[in-house]
This record gives sequence, structure tokens and C-alpha cells, in this order.
Amino acid sequence: MGDSPSVAPLPSSISPRRETGRTARRALGPARQATHDLRDPALYLNRELSWLEFNDRVLAQACDLTHPLLERVKFLAISAANLDEFFMIRVPAALRRPSSEGPRLTVDDGRGNLREVLNRAQRAVEDQAHVWYDLRTALSDADIHVPERTEWTPSQREYLARYFERDVAPALTPLACEAGHEGPPIPSRALNLLLALRNGGQSRYVRVQVPASVARFVPMPPAPPAPARAVSFATIEDVVRDHVGALFPGSVIEGAHVFRVLRDTDLKINHAEFRSIIDAVEGGLGQLGRGPIALLQMARDTPPDARLALIRHLGIEEHLALTALRVGLSDWGQLTALARPDLKDPPLSPGTAWRRDASAAEIFDDIARRDVLVHHPFQSFASVEAFLRAAAHDPGVVAIKMTLYRIGERSKLPTLLLEAAARGKQVTALVELKARLDERTNVEWARRLEAGGVQVVHGFSSIKTHAKVCLVVRQEPDGLRHYAHAGSGNYNPESSSVYTDLGLFTADRSFTTDLAALFNGLTGGAIPRTCSCLVLAPTVLRGALWGRVLREIEHARAGRSAHIIVKVNALTDDRMIRLLYKASQAGVRVDLIVRGMCRLRPGVPGVSESIRVRSIVGRFLEHSRLYWFSNGGLEELFIGSADLMERNLGRRIEVLAPVKDAALREHLRHVVLDAYLRDTDRAMELDEEGHYLRPPTGDRPRFSAQEFLVELYRK
Repeated sequence: MGDSPSVAPLPSSISPRRETGRTARRALGPARQATHDLRDPALYLNRELSWLEFNDRVLAQACDLTHPLLERVKFLAISAANLDEFFMIRVPAALRRPSSEGPRLTVDDGRGNLREVLNRAQRAVEDQAHVWYDLRTALSDADIHVPERTEWTPSQREYLARYFERDVAPALTPLACEAGHEGPPIPSRALNLLLALRNGGQSRYVRVQVPASVARFVPMPPAPPAPARAVSFATIEDVVRDHVGALFPGSVIEGAHVFRVLRDTDLKINHAEFRSIIDAVEGGLGQLGRGPIALLQMARDTPPDARLALIRHLGIEEHLALTALRVGLSDWGQLTALARPDLKDPPLSPGTAWRRDASAAEIFDDIARRDVLVHHPFQSFASVEAFLRAAAHDPGVVAIKMTLYRIGERSKLPTLLLEAAARGKQVTALVELKARLDERTNVEWARRLEAGGVQVVHGFSSIKTHAKVCLVVRQEPDGLRHYAHAGSGNYNPESSSVYTDLGLFTADRSFTTDLAALFNGLTGGAIPRTCSCLVLAPTVLRGALWGRVLREIEHARAGRSAHIIVKVNALTDDRMIRLLYKASQAGVRVDLIVRGMCRLRPGVPGVSESIRVRSIVGRFLEHSRLYWFSNGGLEELFIGSADLMERNLGRRIEVLAPVKDAALREHLRHVVLDAYLRDTDRAMELDEEGHYLRPPTGDRPRFSAQEFLVELYRK
């Protein structure tokens, strides 16, 4: 494929930047180069701008010609969905963030005030639209047509008119649009049209919501001549815009403009009004669709007077309105359901840790002999299902305890827990009801599990349980024995096919003893403060990581080799960043593989010269967390659920599990982590200005860590 991936022309704001480190250092200025005050705000990147940089890297995949065409459409949809969540979650949260956790979004730190972030987000919306129009041309060349309204043929217009009259018009309800009277709340992310009507000499605005039950892409007959495989679609908003005049006889429609709102998704839970956490969460869900509007997104063709009328109608600040050539590109993922395998990645055939016909006894015997590591999606999530199925069916198993964070609607695991309970086993499930955007699904599963005889616990009202752990208690000839699984990803088979995650099965006694104590604490209301094996948050995780970094600093000062490798999704905690700066100043080599937000500035003279930060975004979304410390040759490696964020270190229940088996530790350090550090295909490296650059490859051939791991595990 050559030395670097081929890409279609990128919008300028997401093109790989080519500034040299020397240029970037000059941009910092001599005063900032000389400072060693590690609390200087200039040493910390703005977290929201860093997140937007990450989403640019996702969108860049949609321009990468080495990805099959429908996979590029998938990345466009993911980047758009990410941006929606940015406004529904990150912007409102940033506005509420206490100042002790760093500069708030509204505080101008010279780089990240609200206006700059919104302007940057506006550019991201525009970039997505430009990428879509490039993809639309490529799709048309592949006989998948999404024409604009002006391109519809007469026969297509006739077909769509019948479709509108039969399947759409009966579900439309016009609502007056007047300043100060929002009327029924507009659902977050729902498509709407703002109509400018004139009847006689009077003008007024009306809004119409597009029914959620109607697909975004309406199939219609392809324009002739067309090959047999050709398909054509109209977007539902174009169909409504073209025919909505039928709802207003006697009126003239002077404009029909698409818009939607994104609402703050913070779940307001009033525990005082309810008997239990689950009742309180259900009560909060009833108000979730009425949260404050975080963003108004309008079609680019909306005239200023119509735009202002809608802003006044909704009662929002004008700066919370952005325009787009196409609204709601997250729905474009629907196109990836097309049966065109020639335009998709070849399907994975991941192996499992055990034969599909392995008995429960074989699975437990195998774990008793050795620790077992699984690496999703390169290895199948069926291994986790097989473990829980063995626990549910094995007559020797007396108890199962499990945390569930993002379960997924079609997960087999809750069903297996119900089976185990029906077989008389004591089953305990800690269902985290406050998992953002998954609250409703988790409440439904909690109710079903309770009804099926599972002991359902909802953890603590003020802190989320984010750990991904399972404990099985089995009666054996020499007494009770514990078997455990700990992972970095959710117990969700759908996400396990998209996200890279790690899981460890073990019967190690110190490991399972600690895990049993954790579950007792979760159900009994007190988190253990000391463990012999596991590292837990919020009690000891920060201190444990702190101590290990200080240990590397001591090794460096004593002239010994000192090296830290961390792979996480985000690095935003100020105190950990300052400690890593100190490690760099002491000569510790620090390699950080950070998928998303990173507030640390690498390569600053006198501060972070020995720190390298890279991000990998490819076919799979990186989600595994690993912490490796060289420790003077006595290596330590942990996997688990925690990122280096304030909430993970201090406001969530997290588990980091040590990898004790030397062979597994060798594999993770010198195969998996080395692959990510060698990647020249999907990796980009962070410079001190907060921009991501393609790493120089020299004469090295192209190397993709994800492709390497697919092939490695296949063999």
C-alpha cells in the first residue's frame, strides 16, 4: 500500500499538520520556553479543544482511501455522533466544572474560551459536510445515489409525492413558533422544519417535527439507466420540504429550513423524593428530554430573520446556534447497512479462548491452571459469554457477582445471569443506573433482573461504579474456589466488536480475595481501602500510580533505566500531568498512547522533553487501558477500567488489575504496546502546540498495529 495511507483532499482544519517541532517551539515564545513553573496554565492544553482535535482524527478516517467506501461513511457518522455528544455532555459539563479542576470553558485561558470552542466546533460541522459531499460522489460512482432535490427525476418526484401523502403527512403536526412560547419540548436530535408562511398580507413561522418513526433515507427508484445493483435514496427532510405545502392550503411557503436542537443530557436525580436509586433515576428520565438546549443547529440556507425568530422562540443565547450544510450527519450510519460487502471491511473471524463445545469443567480447569488473556475484537467476546455460561450451568457454582455499566439492549449476559438465578445460584448484579445515555436501558435490565430473582444493587448515589469485573464462586473437592474476570471494556457484545479492549480470567487467590472484598464493599456500602493485589479507585488508585511514577524518578536519578508506558482514552488530570512533567525533568522516558483528550504538552524544553504522546484512530476504536512501569527491570503491568481523568481517579469505582503471568506480561508489553508505538499507518503524534502530526517514518515501511494484531491473533 505504500509508505503512508492515501487520503482524499481534506478540509484544511483536519489536514495532517506538518509544522516541525522547532516551529512549534518558536510559537511558544522564549518566556514560556524558560519557565519551569509546572502550574503555569500555558503548560496545559484546553480539554475541549483537545477533544475536538480527537474528533478531527476520526473524521480524517472518512477521507482515507485505504478504508472501504462504506467504512468511510461509518467514520463520518461516528464523528458527527461524537460532536452531538460533545454538545450534549462535554460543553454543559465544562460550564459546570469547578474551577479547582482547571480552567473552565467560560474562562479565557488564551486558548479555550467558549467563543473559540464554538467557532472550532462550527468548523468541524463544516468539515463534516464537505466530507459528505466528497463521499456522495464516490457513492454515486459505486451505484449508491443520494441526489439533491434539484436532481430528482420526474418519476422520482411522483414516487416521493405518493410516499409523503401515504406515510408521512398523517404524522406531521404543525406548531406555531412564537417568541417566548416554546410549546411542546423539541426532542434532542429530532429533525424539524421551520416554515415561513404567508397568508394574504400576514406572515408567520410554524415548526414541524419530522416523525422519528420514518427512516432518514427514503428508498426511491434509481434514475435510468441504472445497473441492477443501483439504489437511490432521498433524505426525509428533503421529502418533507418538497411537499409540506399540502398541509397549508391557501398559504404560500416562503421558506422551509431544517433545524434540530441538542439538549443537556445531565440526569437530574432528586433522591429525597424517591425511596430508591432506581426510582429516582426513573423519575429523572421523565425530565431528560426537557433539559436545557445546549445547541441549535440550523440549515445554512436559513435567512437571518428566520434564524432570529427561532432563537427567540426557543429562548436561547444567539451564540448557541450553529449552521450546517446538512443537519444530523450521525444518521448517515444507516447507509452502512446496505448489502455491499465489496464496500466494507472483510468480516473478522476472531478466535475464542476455549472451543465452542468446551464444557464448564474444562473452562474452569483451564483458568485454574493459568491466567487467560483475551483481546477484543481480535479475539471474540464469546469467550466472556462462555465463561458466564459455564458459571450459570455448572452445578458446582454457588454464586456469581458482576458489575454492569453499559449493558446493551441485546446482550446475552443478563440472560445468563437470569438462567443462573433460575438454577438456584446466588446471583448479584451491580447495575450502574447513571451510565450517561444508557440510563433507560440499564433501568429496564435492572427491573428484569430483579423480577428474575437476581439480587440487584445500584451502588452509591454519589459515585458511579465504572469497574468491569465478574466473580464466580465454585464448590470444589477441596472447598470453595473463586474465578474472576476483569476487563477494560463494558460487558457489551456490540461494542466489543468495534472497540479494542482487554480482559483477564484468573483464579489467583490474592486477586479473587480482593475482588470478593470489593463486591462485599459495593453491596455493603463501604469500598475497601487496602488490597494486596488490585488497585482500586477512588481509594488508592491515585496514590498507587503516584508512587510508581516516583519510583521511576528515583531509578532515573540513580542512573538506572526508567520508562513508563500508559495507554488510555484520555489524560486530563492536572496533578498527574504535573507528576509526569517531573518524571520527564528527572530523565524518565514516558510514552503515552492517548486516544482522545490530552491536556499534557509534550516536548516542551526543560519540562516534557522525554514525553511522547501519540493517538491511534483506525478501523477499531482504541479503548483498552494499560499501565506499564519498567521498575528497574522488575516490570509491572496493569489493565483495567480507569483513564487518567479527575473523575476516574477520584469520583468513580475503578479497578486496575495486575498482569502477573510473565508470558502474558511479555505479550502485552513487547508485542501489543510495541505495535502501537511502532505504528506508522494510523498513529499521529502530539506536538507542544496541541496539534497532531504524522510521525516521521524515514525508511521504515508502513506498519499498522491493528492490522498486525488482526493477523497475529488469527494465527
